[in-house]
Amino acid sequence: MLSVPEIQKERPAPRRGSRMQRAETLYGWFFVGPMLLGVGVMVLLPIVAAMYLSFTEWSMITGIEGIEWIGLENYDKLFRDGKFLKAFRNNAVFLLTVPAYLAVSMALAILINKFVYAKGFFKVVYFLPYISSVVAVATVWRVLFHPSMGPVNQFLTSIGIENPPKWIADPNYALLSVMMISVWISIGYNMIVYMAGLQSIPKDLYEAADIDGANGWVRFTRITLPMLSPTTFFLLITGIIYTFKVFDLVAVLTQGGPAGSTNVLVYYMYDTAFLNLKIGYASSQAMILFLCVLAITFVQWIGQKRWVNY
Repeated sequence: MLSVPEIQKERPAPRRGSRMQRAETLYGWFFVGPMLLGVGVMVLLPIVAAMYLSFTEWSMITGIEGIEWIGLENYDKLFRDGKFLKAFRNNAVFLLTVPAYLAVSMALAILINKFVYAKGFFKVVYFLPYISSVVAVATVWRVLFHPSMGPVNQFLTSIGIENPPKWIADPNYALLSVMMISVWISIGYNMIVYMAGLQSIPKDLYEAADIDGANGWVRFTRITLPMLSPTTFFLLITGIIYTFKVFDLVAVLTQGGPAGSTNVLVYYMYDTAFLNLKIGYASSQAMILFLCVLAITFVQWIGQKRWVNY
């Protein structure tokens, strides 16, 4: 039977690797800590505060002491608020811009990647609207869409159209006009991403299709489209999130008008919070917007298993 000193001698000495691992972990937290602190203060804390304020009635001018707990009254009021429901419908219609500019961007990417020699020039031309200031772009389009003096309507009049649309001044065309501008701005970025996806497709697949006698449409539907599905999935999610966050175009072009025809969720939220100073009510709108984006992203994430090929 071993004595106590002998047992102590047989115990393995602490490994140096464990101390090094703890030191590496400590250094890792040291480098990641500032980022986590920033995310916590700038992202997570405002989300928690908005969730709490959505159950209260509060105006910033009354100070923190003026916060009054009212429960679900804000949410009950939302679904009886005609302006909010109209803004929600406008956002739902605005979602149609995503498939529109995805289709145009994919077509341009394929054409430029295959047939055009000056690829760099066309990349810059199509990408310029995306990197330009949205305020500047919206100001230019406001001049172009002027009901009487704008170049667009002057051109339509010159080709025989007597009563062209008033575009952003007409409730029936204002939202469509903003959607057209949004598509024009978004084409460049999506085209660049699609071109990167096209260049990652193995050339062997197209060579095998040529040997089998596949025509252009078969190559597109059986090779290009499936191989671009991860890129399309990424652009679809980011595009839908962007449509729910659209604000700057509406703020510069129409301020939600005419007659609320271009009022969207984020602009209505801004109007409620910073013009009417109803922070609690605006926070409840923010929570509905958050849940909508979360639900759509979750549905897309589940559905992508059927059509995305990795």
